[in-house]
Amino acid sequence: MKLISWNVNGIRACMKKGFEDFFSKIDADIFCLQETKMQIKENEEIKEVQDIINSPIFNNYFSYWNSAEKKGYSGTAIFTKKEPESVTLGIGIPEHDKEGRVITLEFEKFYMVDIYTPNSKRELERLDYRQVWEDEIRKYLLNLNKKKPVIMCGDLNVAHKEIDLKNPQSNKHNAGFTDEERNKITELLNSGFTDTFRYLYPEKKDAYSWWSYMGRAREKNIGWRIDYFIVSKDIESKIEEAEIYSDIYGSDHCPVGLEINI
Repeated sequence: MKLISWNVNGIRACMKKGFEDFFSKIDADIFCLQETKMQIKENEEIKEVQDIINSPIFNNYFSYWNSAEKKGYSGTAIFTKKEPESVTLGIGIPEHDKEGRVITLEFEKFYMVDIYTPNSKRELERLDYRQVWEDEIRKYLLNLNKKKPVIMCGDLNVAHKEIDLKNPQSNKHNAGFTDEERNKITELLNSGFTDTFRYLYPEKKDAYSWWSYMGRAREKNIGWRIDYFIVSKDIESKIEEAEIYSDIYGSDHCPVGLEINI
């Protein structure tokens, strides 16, 4: 089974930058998006939104969208060839669900969870909220894991280890690489989950999924690995491949992928 995750930094913009070509070519069984920046129900009459929802590339997929209340902000979506048994938007806590950051699909053998973690922002103004979010997400995933294995993906807005970004020393106290954020992903992994990329490639350097638009960072590969596929430890042996499609443009993030036999 082939799974893809991509923070598209606005689906409407990404559609004009090669999204359709990659989506069609990769032919994933499940394709997850973050930062769609599009209200579906509120704007179904807008032609640009209709054109995206009804794009022929999605003809063979069931689609599920979770939009933020705030226009042009956040949002997630999942496209799946197989219809899920159930669909859940959010995690059931209003404080955390108004930004459209989580979608869960239940299948016979696993849960698929698409997550767009809040950015702590400059001056770490959202770090305290981020810590609460991380605890609630971990509880949510652990509850799912009691029932069946979990495959979680998304832009988690954190580089876990120093190997996961180009300049760790100069970013020690910046959003996405604070001790607090890194400790939370360590806590998640230690509670029974596996970072699929590092499971296969524990020492691989210069493997990034996000680059700043500033200073030709992508051209120089001055990046961060902040997009993940994380699975229940019980199914880590079923991981076949984990990929970072760094040659695919269209966003400041590139897609990441997982092949798993489940």
